[in-house]
Amino acid sequence: MSADLTSLRNIGISAHIDSGKTTLTERILYYTQRIHAIHDVKGKDGVGAKMDFMELEKERGITIQSAATHCSWKDHSINIIDTPGHVDFTIEVERALRVLDGAVLVLCGVGGVQSQSVTVDRQMLRYRVPRVAFINKCDRTGADPSRVVRQLKERLNHNAVPLQIPLGLESNHEGVIDLITMKAVRFEGNHGDIITQEEIPSELLAEAKEKREQMLDAISLFSDELTEAILEDRVTEDLVHEAIRKGTLALELTPVLMGSAYKNKGVQLLLDAVCRYLPSPLDVTNEALDLDRNEALVSIRNAHDLPLVMLAFKLEVSRYGQLTYVRLYQGTLQKGDTIVNTRTEKRTKVGRLIRMHADEMEDIDSAAAGDIVALFGVDCASGDTFTDGQLRYAMTSIHVPNPVISLAVKPKDKKAEMSMSKALARFTKEDPTFKARLDEETGETIISGMGELHLDVYVERMRREYQAEVETGMPKVAYRETITQRADFNYTHKKQTGGAGQFGRVAGYLEPAVESEFEFVNQITGGAIPTEFIPSCEKGFQACLSKGSMAGFPIVGVRVTINDGAAHSVDSSDMAFQQAAIGAFREAYTKAAPILLEPIMRVVVETPTDFQGAVLGTLNQRRGMIVSTSEDGVFSTIEAEVPLAEMFGYSTVLRSSTQGKAEFTMEFSRYHSIPRSIAEGIAAKQREEMQKAQKK
Repeated sequence: MSADLTSLRNIGISAHIDSGKTTLTERILYYTQRIHAIHDVKGKDGVGAKMDFMELEKERGITIQSAATHCSWKDHSINIIDTPGHVDFTIEVERALRVLDGAVLVLCGVGGVQSQSVTVDRQMLRYRVPRVAFINKCDRTGADPSRVVRQLKERLNHNAVPLQIPLGLESNHEGVIDLITMKAVRFEGNHGDIITQEEIPSELLAEAKEKREQMLDAISLFSDELTEAILEDRVTEDLVHEAIRKGTLALELTPVLMGSAYKNKGVQLLLDAVCRYLPSPLDVTNEALDLDRNEALVSIRNAHDLPLVMLAFKLEVSRYGQLTYVRLYQGTLQKGDTIVNTRTEKRTKVGRLIRMHADEMEDIDSAAAGDIVALFGVDCASGDTFTDGQLRYAMTSIHVPNPVISLAVKPKDKKAEMSMSKALARFTKEDPTFKARLDEETGETIISGMGELHLDVYVERMRREYQAEVETGMPKVAYRETITQRADFNYTHKKQTGGAGQFGRVAGYLEPAVESEFEFVNQITGGAIPTEFIPSCEKGFQACLSKGSMAGFPIVGVRVTINDGAAHSVDSSDMAFQQAAIGAFREAYTKAAPILLEPIMRVVVETPTDFQGAVLGTLNQRRGMIVSTSEDGVFSTIEAEVPLAEMFGYSTVLRSSTQGKAEFTMEFSRYHSIPRSIAEGIAAKQREEMQKAQKK
C-alpha cells in the first residue's frame, strides 16, 4: 500500500438488497486488475462473484458477510468492504461504516431509494461518513435516474448533485454524458474497458448545458473561487473538482454518478470520483477515550510515527483460528510486535499479519495508520482497542442493535448437541446481534437475531459447517400463575411409622400480593408453633411456588399469613412443618381462584407516517394496547403493550406491511392476566406436555 496517506481511500459499498453492490465490486476489482475474469453473482458457471465466497451466498445470490479487499486505481490505493443489503445482516454494515472513511451509496435505477437505503443512510450519518451515490441498473426497463435523484433529495434530505446524465436508458443505455468535461463517454469492448470520449450528441446538448448550469450553481456554494470563475466565464475542471470535494467532505453534498455495473458502464468514472471526492484518512477526525485521564476525549492523528492505536471491528473463526479484522488509526504495526488489549490488559504477540482479498490472504510484514488488515491468533471481542502499551486509549464502540426475533433450537442427538454448542459459541462471538441462551425455566436453547433470514442462515450454517442436525420451533412463553382472592387453610400433617413420627399443624390464609412475588407474614402468638419451626413453614410455602396446580407454571403474587398451629413435643420437626406448609398451600390454592398471567412487552415501533394506520392494525390484531403515538413529520413513533405470545413472527409482518421501512424494539413490561378462553387452551396444552414428559 502507498505510504502517502493522501492517496489512500477506505470505502464501503452499501445499499438496499439487490441494488448491485457485489456486481459493482466485482467490476471494480476487474478494472483495477485484482481479478482477471468477471463472474456473476447468480452466474451459471458455478464460480460466483469474488466477494460472495460462502457457499450459502453463492446459492442464495445474496451477501451475508461483509468481505474486505484492496486494489489500486491510477495513483491511489483503495481498501473496499462490500456489505450485505439485507436488514437482517445490518451489523455487518454497522461495523464496516464504523471504520471506513467514505462510502458509495448504490441505488437501483428502477427501485430508487428503498427501505434499506434509508437504514444505510442513517448508519452513514451516525458515523459521519461522506458518500458518493451511484445510480446502478440504468440498462433496466423502467430506469429513471432523475426520479432517483429527486428521491435522494426528498426522502434522504441529501443535497444530491448529478455530475452526469445518462446516454440513453434501458436497452439503449450506452454510457454517460460527463457534465464536468462536457463529453459523451462510452464504454466499449467485451468488458467495457475501452473508454471513448466524444462530442455530446446534438439532441442531448441542450439538456446537458442546462444540467451543467444546475450543477455549477449547486457546487459554487462551497467555493468562492468557483463562483468568481463562473461570473468571469473561466471555469476549470480543477475548480469544479475542488468544490465538489469540499462539499462532500462536509457532508453537505452528495455527488451522483450513474451507469450499469452489470453492463460494464460507468464504473471507471465512479472510481475516479472515489479518488477525487472521498476522504483520505488525513481528512477524517477520529477520537478515543483516554483511560488514564477519566475517559477524556482525545484526538487521534493518522501518523505513522506515533504510538499505535487500532480497533478490532470484525471477528471470523476460520480453519486456522480466529481472524481479527483491525483498522489502524495511529502508528505502525509489524509482524512480531507485542500489542495490548486496553479492555483486558492482555498482551499478545502478532504472529501473522494479513491483507484480505475476499477469502484469500496475503501475508504482509507491516501495516500503518489508515490501513485495514487482519491478524491471526489474537483473542478479543468485536470493538476492542489495541495499543503498543504506550497509551491506554479506547475507541468509541460500534452501535449494536438489539435482537428482535427468537427461535428454540434442539439437537437431534448427543453428537449434534456437542456440535451445536461449538457452533453457537463461535457465532455469538463473531456476530454481536446473534444471541444464544439457555432458558432455565423451559430448558430450551433460545437463539435470537435480527430477523427470520438471519436465524435461518445460522441454523443452515450449523448443519453445513458443524454437521449439527437441529430442530427449530417457537420458544415457549414464560407464563405465570397467581391467585385472585383470599383463601383460609388449617392443615395438620401427621405420620406415624413406628418410633418417632411426624406432626405439625399450620393455620392461616393466602391472599393476593400486588407489589411482590411472595410475602410470608408470621402472626403466631403464644408459641402455638415454636419459633424454631417458623423458617421451616416459610421454606415449605416457598417450595410450592415453582409449580402451580392449575397448569404447572411458577406462582407469583402471593402473601401467606400464618396465625395458628400446633406442635408435638416429640414428633414435631423441621421436616414435619415443611410438609404441613406444603399441604396447607395446596389445600388453599385451589380455593383462591387461581388464574394464568402472561408476559406483556413494551413495544415501540418507528414507521414512516404513511404506514401508521397499517402498523396500528398489526398491533391491534395481536391483542395490543396502544399507549401513545407521536409524529415528527416524516416518522411516527407508536408505543404499545402487547403479549409476548403474540409477538412471534412480528418482524416479518411489520416489514411486509410497511415495505420494510419500519423498525421496532421490544422489552419486558409486566405480567397481566390472560382472557379465560385463551388461558384454558394454554393450561390444557401444558398438562398434555407434562403427561408426555412423564411417560418418557
